[in-house]
Parts: sequence; C-alpha cells; structure tokens
Amino acid sequence: MMSSIISPCTHGIRRNVKSRRARIRARYFHLAASALSAFLCLLWANGHAAQFPSDWKNLQTFQVDRRGFIKLDLPLATLDAARSGLEDLRLYDSKGNEIPFRIDRPVPAPKFVGDALNFRVAIEDKLTVATFETGSNRLIDRVTLSTPARDFIKAATLEGSSDGETWQPILQANPIFHQRNGAGRLHLEFPPGAWAHLRVKLDDSRTSPIPLTGAQVHAAEPDPVASEPLDIRVVGRDEDDEQSRVTLRAAGANVTLAGIEIEAVDPLFSRQVSLAYRQVVEDEIRENVLARGTIYRVAMEGHDTVSSLIFAENVTIPKGELIVTLQNGDSPPLSLTSFRAFRRPVYVSWLAKEAGQFHLLSGNPSCAAPRYDLSSMTAELNAALIIPLDLTPLEANPGWRAGEPLPEIQGIGAAIDLSEWSFRKRLSLTKPGVQQADLDLETLSRARPTFQDLRVIQNGKQLPYLLERTSITRSLVPAVDRADDPKRPDVSRWIIHLPNPSLPLTRLTCETNNPFFKRSARLLEEVPDKRGNVRNVTLGAATWARTPDDKKKKLELALSSTSTAKLVLEVEVGNNLPLELNNFQIYYPATRVVFKSSLDEEIFLYYGNPKAQYPHYDIDLVASRLLSAERSKASLSEMQQLKRSSWSEGGIVAGKGGWVFWISLCAVVVVLFVVIARLLPKKPGETMK
Repeated sequence: MMSSIISPCTHGIRRNVKSRRARIRARYFHLAASALSAFLCLLWANGHAAQFPSDWKNLQTFQVDRRGFIKLDLPLATLDAARSGLEDLRLYDSKGNEIPFRIDRPVPAPKFVGDALNFRVAIEDKLTVATFETGSNRLIDRVTLSTPARDFIKAATLEGSSDGETWQPILQANPIFHQRNGAGRLHLEFPPGAWAHLRVKLDDSRTSPIPLTGAQVHAAEPDPVASEPLDIRVVGRDEDDEQSRVTLRAAGANVTLAGIEIEAVDPLFSRQVSLAYRQVVEDEIRENVLARGTIYRVAMEGHDTVSSLIFAENVTIPKGELIVTLQNGDSPPLSLTSFRAFRRPVYVSWLAKEAGQFHLLSGNPSCAAPRYDLSSMTAELNAALIIPLDLTPLEANPGWRAGEPLPEIQGIGAAIDLSEWSFRKRLSLTKPGVQQADLDLETLSRARPTFQDLRVIQNGKQLPYLLERTSITRSLVPAVDRADDPKRPDVSRWIIHLPNPSLPLTRLTCETNNPFFKRSARLLEEVPDKRGNVRNVTLGAATWARTPDDKKKKLELALSSTSTAKLVLEVEVGNNLPLELNNFQIYYPATRVVFKSSLDEEIFLYYGNPKAQYPHYDIDLVASRLLSAERSKASLSEMQQLKRSSWSEGGIVAGKGGWVFWISLCAVVVVLFVVIARLLPKKPGETMK
C-alpha cells in the first residue's frame, strides 16, 4: 500500500489562506460593530434631543462660548420671519429649557420741546429780528419758527447769548422757506449749546418781510442712537403730471427705519414725499401711508446750498415692498439717481448660565407676547456688550405642526329658544377656525338697527361672536328714474330705488359733466304713517359747487339710514338749465360677525326679533386676539322665513296705508251706510221687510 505524501510547502499555503480569511472576518465584524454603535448613538441622541414647541415654525441655532449676560443683534432674516411686534420670538438652551430674554429697540428719546419766552419782533434796516428766551438750561440744537406766511424763502442768521447783551454768531445765512405745494423748512439746526437767549435775523433785502408769531426750542439728544445700512433696491417707477412713484424692495420687513435718503442730480428743488406700503384688505389692494416729509436742496444768492434729503425716520415697516411718492406739482420730475436706507438694530439680551448651543424660535401667528420678570437684572442687561454670533439660516422646526387657532376658545354657548326669531340664513364655511361673515343687504334690512337680535346658532346652541363695525364702506348701484314735477319747474327730481328698505346708508354720490355750477340738493324719503298719510323726511342736504378751474369730482351727499326702499333727490335749478346727473352710487358700512367654529354641524345666523336683548358673551375678554387672528370668510345663503311678522310689529301698514287699514275702513263705511239706510223715513206705501 502506498502512503500519502504531502509536502511542507502545501501546509504553509493552507495556513496562509486560513489566516487571511480570519483577518477579513475580523475586519467585517469591526465595521459592523462600529456601524451598529453609531446607529444606536443616533437613536439615543434623537430620543434625548431638545424638543421645541410644535406651534413655532422657524428655528435658528447658534453657539455661545461663555457664561454671563449676552446681547445679540438680531439678523434681518429673523426680523423678517417673525411677527411685526416680535411677540413670537422664543429662546431655548440645548436642553430644551425656555430662557427669559429682553428685546430692545433703540430709538432716539423724545426731545424736550418748549415754547420760546418773551418773543419779540422788530424791523431793523431790511431785517426782521426776533429775540426770545429759551427758558431751558438743557443743551439746545434746534429752533422752529412759526409764521402764517405760505410762499417765501429767507436767509436766516442765528445768534446766541447767555445774558441778552453779548451775542455770538451760531448760523449764517441759513435758508428757511415755505412753498405753495406745502413743502417747507421753518427750523434752524445748529451744534448743541446752552443758550439762555437766541436772536434770529431774516434778510428782507430781496423780498417783503414775513410775520413771525413765535418759536419753539428743541433739546439736543443726550446720546446718538446706532443705525446700520438696510439693503434696498428700486423695482419700479411711474410718472404722471403731478407725482413720481418709486417702488422699493427692502431686504427685510419688521424693521425700524433710521431714514431713507433720496439722491437727485437736480441743483435746486423741494418736494413733499411720502412712504407707504400695500396691504390687501377685503380683496382690495390699499396703500397705507407710514410717513410724510419734505426733501429739498435750496440756496440763497451768494450763499452755500443747503439740502435735506432724508425722511421717514424711526418708522417701522411691516412689509418689504415700499412705495415712495414725490409730489411734483407744476415742476418736472426729479432726476433720481439712488435710494439708500438705514435701520435701527434690534437686540435680544439674556443671562447665559452656561456656554453651549442656543435656539431661537419664530413664526407663530397667534401666540401672545411672553412676560418675563427681569427687573432684578435691568442694570446688568443694560451693560451687556454686543457679542457677534453666527446664527444658522432659518430652518423648519422638526416638531412644527399647524396648531389650532385660539385653542382657549372652546365649546359653544347656552341653549336658546328661537321661536321669536323671524329669519335665518345658513353660514357656509370653508374650513374650521376663526370665521368672519359680512352681513348682506337683506340681513341689514331685516335685523334691528342696533343688531342686538343677531345670533349665531349651531345645533340649537349659541356660538359666541363679536360684532365688528368696520370703517370699510361698500357701494350699491341703485335704479334711478327722472321724475320732474311740472308744478315745480325750479327743482329737478330723481327717484332712487333701493333693493331693500331700512338700510344703514351713509352717503350718495353721482356725477355730472357741467363745467361750473352751484346748486342746493337734498335727499328725501316719503314715509307713510299708520293712516296712510305720507310725510317727507329729509335724509341729507348739501350744496354742490364747481368752478371752471376745479377738477371734475363726484358730487357727494351725506345721509342717514332709511325706512323705505324709495328715495327722492331734489336739486335746485333756479333760472339755470338742470344738471344732468349720472353714475349714482350709494354707500353703507361693512358690518360683520366674527366667531370661531368647527365644521361638525350646520351653523345659522338668526335675526328679526324686535324683543331680543343684547347678548353678553365671555368672548369679549379675548376680543383683541380674536380680531387679530387669521380668519376665513363665511358666506350667507338664501334667507329662510321662520314666522310671519305680527301686525303689532308694523306689518299692517306696509305700503301706502296698508291693505288691512283700507279693508277696515271700507267695512266701517258699509256698516254706516246700512245703519243710515235703516234710519231714513220710508215713502208712503213701502212696508218694512
């Protein structure tokens, strides 16, 4: 038998292969263990990470490397994402603890302004000299003169004195002016100084003197307030015969401006200027004016040019898009070259008990402003130094979810007996939450004038609501017929037909193409009494006038609420041709109910109960928050009549005297005829039946 022979070389190869396989297995095991360990650590970190309130949408994180009092200059992105009043800002540490903080918006302190004392004016050698006492021991840096003059320009020299005898020059040939378009400069600014007496000299060598009636002195600011540039760019410009409109886009909103500077190449000019922003209200885009001012560059002959090109100081802008309007009047538009803006910083100060990560939350549309008791730290917070910190860009809060608006308003009100209500309309809702429903003409007509009979009902119970009487006006276009009275040739008459009676109207407008006129107009209503007699009730009167130089504007007449659906407009003619009127419109205020509801059950608006009293709901205590919350629009459906109006409620006299009245009168007449016929003597030969 042959024996197996294995060489030593073969044994070595096998040992090397096994060793290599073992090393590979060990390496894979090490990698798997590391991955598992990292995964478990990640799970643990997620489970123990700071959890932030879910009602806040935005999150920013930053690192603080030391303990103590910290002051952070809020970046523009944070201000832009937060609410205008910064009520929704919250600060948390790395452990999820809410940190009390204070918000500082530094603005110049209100200046002391006082009336000048012992104000005296004299004319001396082509000079108007006004001398007065300041009445203040503060530092003064500004004087404002008072005059009824409205079209002038003067060179003013200002002198100061401590005793009223020895005078020192302060300003030389500084222009003051006022123009017919309203632009003007009546103040003199100078370096701060303590002056007991001041003297102003106006140069009358080129123009007639102007009357001066007084002056005001302004105290200097104790400390200047910081400002920083705000990126702003021009995105649109429109010109017309009277004004220039420039649309600007700022890099952020909810900031307080330190001013907007307008650069123009024109050598001399003055313009009234305003700053506004657009806002959507009731499906209409409206412009809200934030600031008005005057920019100018003027010069007196032989003197240096003086300019003031900054306006809109210390104004908070709620939107990033702004509109600057310059009133040109009869002057050509300015050659504008650039716009520059500056803003006031906003600081957040707090006590950091330890170094580490902090988190800033924003973006809650309905939360109330926090109330922290930091009175014991006032001195330390005031002395805190501004620390430059790098905040991460805005990112979504991982736990954010859209919360229920005003969760504290829950449930419905008390049950109610609705048997006395005559009408109702179903309210159509698009989503749950805070709702607003505008009262339509039909509801305005049939509800009580005070609206105390309105009830919002869900499932037989009341939903608390707020009645909002807005300053918004709606318009309706009535049907109008010309109805001149041949017996009154000196009066033009129009019959105006309204869609409903008893409407809360405020004014009537119409138009005419006549170039000039002056006429008296009055609006009447023919109101019947219970016996059918008609009396004229004057709802409004006005005098309409126009000259050839006036622009054609709508003729307007203020009026009060009506009782019927027919009005009569009478316009005096005299010995002139009648006015041709057209484009009639009648206006009434928008009134609405605001409430919170769900979509679980149908909701109705009940009205038409003359005996109803005013409701009293606890929702009044949170009225401000309810009115400021985001609302959905609820619409009213067709009216449902629940009961007929009783005679005692006025139904018997509707129309000219009322049909019941006339039927009753006819019946009485017939009975009287029968009685009289029976009492008359009979002719001979007739027998009683």
